[in-house]
Amino acid sequence: MAKTIIKLELLAPAKDLNSAKIAVLAGADAVYIGGPKFSARFAAGNSWQDIEDIIMFAHQYYVKVYLPINTIFFDNETVSVKEMIDKAYEIGVDALIIQDMGIMEMDLPPMPIFASTQNYNYDIQQIKFLEKSGFSRVILARECDLERIKKIKKETKIELESFVHGALCVSFSGRCYFSEALYQRSANRGQCMQACRLLFSLIDADSKELVQDKFLLSLKDLNLSASLKDLIDAGVTSFKIEGRLKNEIYVGNVVAKYRHELDKLINANPQKYQKASSGKIDLDFEPDLDRTFSRGYTNYFLYSRQKDIISLDSQKSLGKFMGKVVNIGKDYFTLDRKTDLKNADGLCWFDQNSKLIGTIINLVDDGKIYPNKWFPLKPGTDIYRNLDRAFEKKVSHGAKRSVAVDFTVKETKNGLSVEAKDEDSNIVEVEFTTEKKLAQKPELVQANWRQQFSKLGETIFYARKFTFNLKKLYFTPLSALNAWRREVIAKLGQKRLENYPKVKVEHQKTDHPYSCKEIDYSFNVANSLARKFYERHEARILESSFEQQKDVRGKKLMTTKHCLKHFLGACIKDVGKNKAVFKEPLFLVYDGKKYRLRFDCAKCQMEIYNHD
Repeated sequence: MAKTIIKLELLAPAKDLNSAKIAVLAGADAVYIGGPKFSARFAAGNSWQDIEDIIMFAHQYYVKVYLPINTIFFDNETVSVKEMIDKAYEIGVDALIIQDMGIMEMDLPPMPIFASTQNYNYDIQQIKFLEKSGFSRVILARECDLERIKKIKKETKIELESFVHGALCVSFSGRCYFSEALYQRSANRGQCMQACRLLFSLIDADSKELVQDKFLLSLKDLNLSASLKDLIDAGVTSFKIEGRLKNEIYVGNVVAKYRHELDKLINANPQKYQKASSGKIDLDFEPDLDRTFSRGYTNYFLYSRQKDIISLDSQKSLGKFMGKVVNIGKDYFTLDRKTDLKNADGLCWFDQNSKLIGTIINLVDDGKIYPNKWFPLKPGTDIYRNLDRAFEKKVSHGAKRSVAVDFTVKETKNGLSVEAKDEDSNIVEVEFTTEKKLAQKPELVQANWRQQFSKLGETIFYARKFTFNLKKLYFTPLSALNAWRREVIAKLGQKRLENYPKVKVEHQKTDHPYSCKEIDYSFNVANSLARKFYERHEARILESSFEQQKDVRGKKLMTTKHCLKHFLGACIKDVGKNKAVFKEPLFLVYDGKKYRLRFDCAKCQMEIYNHD
């Protein structure tokens, strides 16, 4: 029995039409992009016309397009949600990404449904329940380590998608209410105000200040580019880049880097793995993850708990390390190494108070760097470039994607025919009636065919192979060859779209018991359809969503694997290490209000509660 080839998918974010196109050209196998409403990134909505354009562009390369409808919705929005789902199916969206279980009560079109990471896809019983409920894929919680992923894969058959790069939510996604509590802007309604990126102080029960004004909840960015093989071996088949609010430069650079890393693994074992889309990628730039936005990098909890996972002194991008300050002149400084710094590049560094300072370069002259604003500097200061103008220009126009096509020229009774077969085995054959006039220079015939049929620069194709099944070599005008090429390629492009591999999934109502018998506000039940779903699965609703609560004082705002006890060196599991001295409970302090911390050491989790 032949072994099944596993298709590996690189999934890219798209803020808008331009970002989506760059993601596709740089090598994404799928893109996810928000529609007009009900996306967890309210600021990254797009018109239906733009989404249709993205689908037409992406499907040429057999790249899929996923639509997040991953906010919770209220009863007065039910009709709008259903209309969006039907519209998405009508225009060719390949799958929906959802959070609200009310959607599963609707009469759904036959398309795959993915469970957003907001569905608490950390608990194995939860994932088993979602699989039985008709979901095709779960997007794993970022907190999952390799052993947990392996166990999930062993006990389920559902597709597994994992975040591999980008900003990290400090809370278990979908169960963070900090933004709603502070600003009445709900993360589960697409309006997260990033409370985790605020400056907090940390005090104990005696009001002893342990940390003053630091970014205690601001995580570094995820970077698993060196861990893709481990994720594949654990059972992950879709690798997700976060960043629907990022620009096209970020998207192009990061996608290109992960495309390169995935292709190395696929090419090393082509009998087992295959790219999930079509086309070769040609780049005019070298991908470099340090040259676009990052707060520093971490692999989070993929292998084990680490202390250094927060960006303590800044929630802004540092960029690429360029060197240490050596000499300081009146209005310039020099570094300890040669660089490719240029005028208008952006620089940053931390001052003596650990405050991030930024400026633009006015001039670089013989190693001397002249900033447009002068800030006090000391020898030995680490300098980073957080804006690289030349690199950004390259990335914006530096990716090309093309699909291989093989041509076969045959002689027919009334002329010649051309068969075009692309790398996905789509075939068209067009017969051309023409006079069979023997070539006076037969040595040029095949060269002319190759030259004219290789002129595919304005199409998605490139000519890979030519076969000539001709009894004799005939003269054909170059104008005719060009016209024939255009006709054949147009028909092949149409054939590709006709044969686009659309996946259909029929949905039925289910009634298997839910693993949790009582449901509080953390399950985000905001509408009568969601209530009906859980009740049919034998769960009792105790509370509606946090957003519908009248009094949220003292309620839990988030649960996180990030532990401030561990950060302080006071983890009870670190046997033999010095323990910090403080009196519990601990509190985060922001804007004069205290947010109590509770530590569930058995689960290695921290909880943050709203002020009373």
